[in-house]
Amino acid sequence: MSLTIPTNLSKPTPLRPKLSPKHRPSPTTILCSTSNPDKTNASSDLKAFSAALALSSILLSAPLPAVADISGLTPCKESKQFAKREKQSIKKLESSLKLYAPDSAPALAIKASVEKTKRRFDNYAKQGLLCGADGLPHLIVNGDQRHWGEFITPGFLFLYIAGWIGWVGRSYLIAIRDEKKPTMKEIIIDVPLASSLIFRGFSWPVAAYRELVNGDLIAKDV
Repeated sequence: MSLTIPTNLSKPTPLRPKLSPKHRPSPTTILCSTSNPDKTNASSDLKAFSAALALSSILLSAPLPAVADISGLTPCKESKQFAKREKQSIKKLESSLKLYAPDSAPALAIKASVEKTKRRFDNYAKQGLLCGADGLPHLIVNGDQRHWGEFITPGFLFLYIAGWIGWVGRSYLIAIRDEKKPTMKEIIIDVPLASSLIFRGFSWPVAAYRELVNGDLIAKDV
């Protein structure tokens, strides 16, 4: 490291010398470049990882094809626990037969229950239901067409019956609202009127669609 001592300390020097345009230094330009190879590689790797993560998420979330052993389930007709439950149920009913005479009414009722139990277990096995380790049938609701009869068909039937009951009740309230004492008609049901509405309520989806098109489904003052 060198130290230079100026010899012209006695001469005053201007603080801000004026330079001519020719001798004026050109301004320094600083350029910032983002083309750093390391950063570019890191960015490309991050994008590739994000794409792979998104693709794996899509593949994992996609529904898998239905197989016989969904979530560890097996067909009930091949399940040992299912057969064991059937034997236990029948044995429990048959053991109670000893308490009654062979031709008595309770004995006949128990024998009928035994036959119903056998038919129920046989139907479970024939319908292709899947049983778990507990020997109980499980419903499959993943959209597999082979199991539509277990959930979708009963579901639509439930919605139809629930809608039918609600439509008949709605029609009954509409029919009695012009009576002198409609509240009494709600407490004491008009059986002839309700019976006629019950039979007409079977076609409630068509009637509901017709009222929706005509604008009568929803009250105007609501």
